[in-house]
Amino acid sequence: MPYVGLSGPGPSGPESVIGIDLGTTKSVVAYMDGGEPQVIPDEEGDAILPSVIGIAEDGITVGDEARRHSIEQADRTISSIKRFMGRSFADIQDDLPFLPFEVSSAEGSIIRVRVGDQEYTPPELSALILRKLKERAESRLGRGVKKAVITVPAYFNDSQRQSTKDAGRIAGLEVLRIVNEPTAASLAYGLNQKEQGLIAVYDFGGGTFDISILKLHEGIFEVLSTNGDSHLGGDDIDNVLIEHFRPAVEKAAGVRVSENGSLLQSLKDAVERAKIRMSGGGRAGVQVPLPNGDTFSETLTLETFESLAAPVVDRTLPPCRQALKDAGISALELDEVILVGGTTLIPMVRRKVEDLFGKAPHTELNPREVVARGAAVQAGILAGVVQEVLLLDVTPLSLGIEVMGGVTSVLIPRNSTIPTSAREVFTTYVDGQVSVDIHVVQGERELVEDNRSLARFQLKGIEPMPAGAPRIEVNFLIDANGILNVAARDEKTGKVQSVEVKPSYGLTDEEVEQMIRESFDFAESDLNARLLIEAKTEGETVIRATRKALAQGAGLIAEGEKKDIEKAVEALEDAVEGEEREAIQTCLERLDKAAQHLAETLMDHTLKAAVKDRTLEEFLKE
Repeated sequence: MPYVGLSGPGPSGPESVIGIDLGTTKSVVAYMDGGEPQVIPDEEGDAILPSVIGIAEDGITVGDEARRHSIEQADRTISSIKRFMGRSFADIQDDLPFLPFEVSSAEGSIIRVRVGDQEYTPPELSALILRKLKERAESRLGRGVKKAVITVPAYFNDSQRQSTKDAGRIAGLEVLRIVNEPTAASLAYGLNQKEQGLIAVYDFGGGTFDISILKLHEGIFEVLSTNGDSHLGGDDIDNVLIEHFRPAVEKAAGVRVSENGSLLQSLKDAVERAKIRMSGGGRAGVQVPLPNGDTFSETLTLETFESLAAPVVDRTLPPCRQALKDAGISALELDEVILVGGTTLIPMVRRKVEDLFGKAPHTELNPREVVARGAAVQAGILAGVVQEVLLLDVTPLSLGIEVMGGVTSVLIPRNSTIPTSAREVFTTYVDGQVSVDIHVVQGERELVEDNRSLARFQLKGIEPMPAGAPRIEVNFLIDANGILNVAARDEKTGKVQSVEVKPSYGLTDEEVEQMIRESFDFAESDLNARLLIEAKTEGETVIRATRKALAQGAGLIAEGEKKDIEKAVEALEDAVEGEEREAIQTCLERLDKAAQHLAETLMDHTLKAAVKDRTLEEFLKE
């Protein structure tokens, strides 16, 4: 569906903002040309960039050139780096046996890929792919590109999304928005222009499978459920084809495929080409150059192909059924089914999807390009190229809540395109707290008193626990009409309280501009004031905790040590009463050093009390 738009960005047009699908196995870049999203091919006309990086001694390559050397230089060829974005070394233990390159955790839990004597983080490696796409876009558009929208799977957590933003920054891109891949696919089909509906996005790519159930209501895409398999994709179909042809190839070649890297790569390339040709039905030839100079040649029929691929495709169906169950709907309630990923070009996959969901999926757009096209739509909105009223509205000022000390914690930054949502977890400040006040504010200043109060409400019924233990989830949701809904939920008790704030919040354009100007004029003083308040809050928290520890540790430490701690506490109290942040930090460090032995003694005492008179069998039963 075409969008209402301006002419495409040229040397004198609007600033270019590109949309990028940073995929596990393949990546695509697109932009808005008039009212249509267009993918940007390379010089040979190929829009797909393999997400493969080759780091040789004489330079770095990305894409097809890197993939061609993936067997001869396996330890210097990095693929599927997206799987490691924002994850810890402990998260990838199951992947380690299958990685041809070296992965370590040199600093804490940070994943690092070692190539030769150099180490790279996943964002640094992903940045190489993004930079290649950026260069491709600049060549097509004839000017520099500095801003982008990048897509991620719907299940990506905050750490993974932040890592994606970091990769963009390293590549020289300002990432204006991180968009969920299923939402991007829906944007590409123009489904956001509908009033409401239920959408299934079936994403079967080269390395991963994802299914997402979305609810569309007044322009807001809400992810109802996600499921999938991060180790299931078109590569698995390639592997079963390799195993099918391997005995015959080894017989013709006189060598084992696993012992000849070039032969294995040739066979892999041959079956992948055959798989792609099978997407058109009929049959395909499999031709493999052999080390002895001969060529292995055999025909792959549609019947054989589907019998080999069916078990792999069938593995996608249980996650789909589970996603429907988690969303609380049946397949018959779905309004739209969208296919994403190159593997969905296989006719058998489309048949199985149609049989499962009971309706024909959308096939108008190339499933390998649809996510990038959707990202381009969002990019066009942000660049002002797409004039779509529903999605052009933005929040004029930042929205957040008041936290301890009268400081503003921003959840939705100004100029965020709506509809949008944000979520953050907070906690309590004092022991036994059973309610929290939620104060919603709007503005660009660091302190609440300098911003505009929008609403207040109270979340009651929190289970009394030590300060810092409860988890209070605050959700901000702005719908297509500019209505802000704020909800607070105690994760332990499930208690929820919410409030609705009406559109535009009663501010004139002049008032908005004034608030923005003040945020710049007072930026330095506001920041210093915030840092002082945060230091005071930390000092007060440490004072209470230390006095509590002293009471618990009475008799466990020497009287002289106790007096030293009390003296350090009194010094911190005096500093907190003052206005010097550096003095507070100095006193905090002195108290930390003075109380270190007390903390260790209390820990030992607590552990001994916990294990006293208990047997090994009792611990094992727990």
